[in-house]
Amino acid sequence: MSQQYGSAWNPHHPQQPHGPQPASSNTALTVLWAFIPLFTCGFGTPFVMGFAASRLRSVPLVFTTALYTLGMGVFVIGAGTYGDSDLIPTWLDVLLTIGLVGSWLGGTGHALIIRSRVFPQPQYSPAGPPAGLYPPPPSTAPTPTYPSPGPSSAHHTPIPTPIPHPSQPPYLKNTLYSDQPPRTHMQFTQSGRPQEWIGPYRVIDTLGRGGQGTVHLALTPQGQKVAIKVLHEHFAGNKAARDRFLREVEATRKVATFSTARVLDVNINDDQAYVVSEYVDGVSLEQLVRDKGPRDEDGLTRLALATAGALAAIHRAGVVHRDFKPANVLIGSDGPRVIDFGIARALDQVTATSSVMGTPAYMSPEQLGGGHVGPESDVFSWASTMIFAASGRVAFGSDTIPAILNRVLNHQPDLSPLPSSLRPLAAACLEKDPARRPTAADIMLRIVQ
Repeated sequence: MSQQYGSAWNPHHPQQPHGPQPASSNTALTVLWAFIPLFTCGFGTPFVMGFAASRLRSVPLVFTTALYTLGMGVFVIGAGTYGDSDLIPTWLDVLLTIGLVGSWLGGTGHALIIRSRVFPQPQYSPAGPPAGLYPPPPSTAPTPTYPSPGPSSAHHTPIPTPIPHPSQPPYLKNTLYSDQPPRTHMQFTQSGRPQEWIGPYRVIDTLGRGGQGTVHLALTPQGQKVAIKVLHEHFAGNKAARDRFLREVEATRKVATFSTARVLDVNINDDQAYVVSEYVDGVSLEQLVRDKGPRDEDGLTRLALATAGALAAIHRAGVVHRDFKPANVLIGSDGPRVIDFGIARALDQVTATSSVMGTPAYMSPEQLGGGHVGPESDVFSWASTMIFAASGRVAFGSDTIPAILNRVLNHQPDLSPLPSSLRPLAAACLEKDPARRPTAADIMLRIVQ
């Protein structure tokens, strides 16, 4: 994980040279990847674009992959059918040429354009942290002594070497809205093992990686455990985008703590953002169902009530989750907690890409179609999540993305795994028309009635 933040200079490590250390670059490999369409005469273009669509979770790239596949398919079928090019009709010859050249040269240019998004380059930390920002690791070595100058050293007074102390502890500098952004760097413990810092937070473990970012377990300066999500999105010095992102995520701190993991801090380190939230010691609903099977009727009812209450609190604060799914529901010792609310919205506000933020199998029809995404979209995702919890299967399937999109837009899922008391409610939540769905608060009332 240290490669994500780059190496940094540490004055307390004796073997580390002064100045920033270059990190390994994958530029050559990414350029080679981008030239696959050129080397394969366009036949490799669908595979390159399919890989990019999967890595970026981009619905538009899925359709682009289908177009490239169609173009090459037309070329292969046409060329194979006629054999002799003189027999091919003019209109078909034009189509074959467009399909081949589009996949060959167009695919190469397209791959070069999106290469930096598919393979983001590692970010490098500056030469070193400001003086006094982090205290040096404690030393167990004896204090060196030096003899007094003179002809004899038989009797001398030991002169201890003074140990410098930082002027301020790290958590008093570079906080949420300070002038200097917090730095991510490495320190070394007495055992020589690296110790990673994100601002004033000390990373002790990596909890997981997802489409939006990497989640770490860290300690505050007071020793409290927190979860830190370091987002993949880079801001490249765009101050307006940074300010919009901070405002969007700051709004999530107004959400009531009922069945949610509180957002504690948000900041941007150089051009990379991170969000600090309450640590929930538990597994995700997705993992729980995979390991122990679907929830029984009582467990499912409690889950439905708690998560609907969490969404009601989120919507009351003016926030839309936009990525509600089993992986974003943690089952802690005190019950379900909804996490990552508002992150997709914040990223959507600051990115200029065509990628869709969310997980297609749990997205609403209006979200897939690029329409207005409001609280009704979360209600649709909530019903899909309850079906997974009751059956262990994804409501709209888990095969290819085009097949999933078609089912979300045009079909109704099987509601039979749900208890009879929840089926009418889930059916109402899965209406294709957002206006016909109940609110999260309505869901709570209908469950308890």
